Amino acid sequence: MPEPEAPADVTPPAPGPVVVQPVAKVEESYPETLFVFPLRRAVGFPNLLMPVVAEAGKPLEILEKARAQSEFLALVLRRDPEGEGMGPEDLHKVGVLVRVLKVVRLPDGNASAVCQGVKRIALERFLRVEPYPIARCRILEETNPGGPEVEALVRNVRNLLRSIVEKSPSFGEEFSMAALNIDSAAHLADFAAAYFVRDPEKKQKSLETTDVKERLRFLDEALTTEEAYLELGERIQKEIREKVEKAQKEYFLREQLKIIRRELGEEKDRPTREREEFAGRIAKAGMPPEAERRAREDLDRLGIVPTESAEYPVVRNALELMVSLPWSTVTEDRADLEAAARVLEQDHYGLEEVKERILEFLGVRKLREKHSGPILCFVGPPGVGKTSLGQSIARATARKFTRLSVGGMRDEAEIKGHRRTYVGAMPGRILQGIKNAGSANPVFMLDELDKIGTDFRGDPAAALLEVLDPEQNRAFLDQYLDVPFDLSRVMFIGTANVLDGIPPALRDRMEVIELPGYVVEEKVEIAVRHLVPKELENHGLDPGKLKFPRPILRRIAEGWTREAGVRALQQAIAKVCRRRAVALAKGLRRAPGALDEKLLHEYLGPPRFDEEERRASAPGIAPGLAWTGYGGDVLYVEAARWPGKGGFSLTGRLGEVMEESARLAADYLRSRAAAFGVEPEAFEKWDFHVHFPAGAVPKDGPSAGVAIASALLSLLRDEPVAPGLGMTGELTLLGEVLPVGGIREKVLVARRFGLKTVLLPARNRPDVEELEKRRPELVRGLRFVYVGRYEDVFPVAFERLRSRRLRHGGATSPTSIASMEGETRSRSRRAGGGALRTARASSPIGP
Repeated sequence: MPEPEAPADVTPPAPGPVVVQPVAKVEESYPETLFVFPLRRAVGFPNLLMPVVAEAGKPLEILEKARAQSEFLALVLRRDPEGEGMGPEDLHKVGVLVRVLKVVRLPDGNASAVCQGVKRIALERFLRVEPYPIARCRILEETNPGGPEVEALVRNVRNLLRSIVEKSPSFGEEFSMAALNIDSAAHLADFAAAYFVRDPEKKQKSLETTDVKERLRFLDEALTTEEAYLELGERIQKEIREKVEKAQKEYFLREQLKIIRRELGEEKDRPTREREEFAGRIAKAGMPPEAERRAREDLDRLGIVPTESAEYPVVRNALELMVSLPWSTVTEDRADLEAAARVLEQDHYGLEEVKERILEFLGVRKLREKHSGPILCFVGPPGVGKTSLGQSIARATARKFTRLSVGGMRDEAEIKGHRRTYVGAMPGRILQGIKNAGSANPVFMLDELDKIGTDFRGDPAAALLEVLDPEQNRAFLDQYLDVPFDLSRVMFIGTANVLDGIPPALRDRMEVIELPGYVVEEKVEIAVRHLVPKELENHGLDPGKLKFPRPILRRIAEGWTREAGVRALQQAIAKVCRRRAVALAKGLRRAPGALDEKLLHEYLGPPRFDEEERRASAPGIAPGLAWTGYGGDVLYVEAARWPGKGGFSLTGRLGEVMEESARLAADYLRSRAAAFGVEPEAFEKWDFHVHFPAGAVPKDGPSAGVAIASALLSLLRDEPVAPGLGMTGELTLLGEVLPVGGIREKVLVARRFGLKTVLLPARNRPDVEELEKRRPELVRGLRFVYVGRYEDVFPVAFERLRSRRLRHGGATSPTSIASMEGETRSRSRRAGGGALRTARASSPIGP
């Protein structure tokens, strides 16, 4: 229902409250049956005028009906200000009888009525509620015992009213005058309750109190509380005013003091002080002549441009960058090579190739101080320590370290900066890293180079060409700085998971060092030296409360965290530490300190990888060695057949190159079927299906050709491939086995999966020899068989043929194979097989 009246604290029109003093006691009769007008927050009192707003609708209709019947109306406060009901349960029992003196129509359709309070009334009984509330009312008579106590209460109320008027700016002096001119104690109490009490419920209580003494006592308490609130507000306002005045006074005094000192020459303004400070920093920065000339030009511009101009902060920020860059500040490289070697050995286990390269740099640097810093690129699976190795190199060389992740970067301005003409222009991330390092020769790591992007804003990889080119980075030009900066002393180190993701031009500028991953023994040693102490410290565990025996660490590495790096191994160790910390926090002090197999299963759950890997124990399965961006993997090629008409299908989310390899292997076997003991008609009577497991992972590359041919031949001969064998190699249509890439990763995964024999292309022998020289632990326990044609694969892959060779007294091959080899080689020479052999394709399989 719309608001039927003005708010409770509406002040009557100036000059002040209208108080109607009763001149003489004249007996007057009042109607007993009245229309009831509900009020929301206002409360009327006898002998006082109050405006009542009746909005269009039922409130206005009640007012008009009351005026049509008589000039009297009952004003009653609602119990719930937000309610809409008009029944006896919705209204208070006591209200005021008013005489409607005047009604004014308003332009918005509402009406404003001026009402004069007459008597207190009690609603005895409602005659009806709808459509308009009508009630039988009874006049309430007041009792005034008089006496000294009432007189004292009247004086207290008058004094409180005068004090409130003085303290509150919302009351004028006319309120105090009106209170002094009221003689009746009851009238004074109603006046005080109407204008000086804010709470509608307290007003209603005053209206319902017919005993004048009790009413005055109640108002004395209410007005005292109101006065206390006003005094508290006045004190708060005074404190705030004093603080503001003090701050303003101090500000004016400081400004006057500055002006006086400036006139006496004892103090300079802020722009002058900044220019003098910049001049001193330019002199100490050790800039090259061109950079110093540009800095002094900007300093002169700073003195000309007004401080209020938008150009002032642009010039100032550029000048701040120039004086903050370490133009001539360098750290001295560590001269003690043995100490550097100890630092590298403390931080990382293994990685001998990287350590040797860093020691080579320090040795050359010791002989020739102006030797440029190397630009290295660490390529390897996640978790092998590429990023942490950069920090270790910084410690070994005693240089500062800074890092920039370029993964997902698509704006070349992130590398070379924005031009100053743009709003919000900033220098490139390269110069920001140099500035933060505080040295002109830090170790600068560029992470995730293979994940750099490109879009309409430019190519960040192209912008990095200038940064990583030793012939260009001597005068690297940042668009924001617009002055050449020498980056030749910086040791740049890039990291990537996949080398193919780096643009060729960028890859050509770096010295690539591959980090293939770790064998189980290395993982155990890394865990003992680094991972376990770190996680025990992170989880607040003493070494005596949790011990990781080496067999348990090996079991974790093999059963739960089979990967190229050690990140998942660290997560598994952290999980064990958390579970032990929970047990200790619960008070389980009797838990054994050393881990065993039972506790390992309790903390980590069942192993994720079986101890015995899947073997090629059935015909139609061949184990191929795959290479992925996250290390090597064993990919079991599956082949199946059923009666048909020679159909051939492939599944496993294969790329175009791998599909061609599969069809090529099938055609090769079809052309040599008789030589391998297979009926040529078998390819016409059967339909074949070749599948590569892990169907959600994309796979591509030609190096699965040998494994595909072995799986099909195993199916056709109904003979399983020899156990413990892994193979890789590209197969041509004439049966040649061409070299492939990722040999280090494939050898590593073969050892990790427990394979005994690795079948590799003959041209990959140098890769294995390099591994034997640098990482002998990777090839320990493996037997390598090098093949140049598939005819060499056949006797190694199939047990029956190998047994038959032994029964024939160690002959190199059966007669059928010998004749097939001669025939194939002669045909290969006639068909240009030499050209095929030179067409190398080293693309690995796997995502």
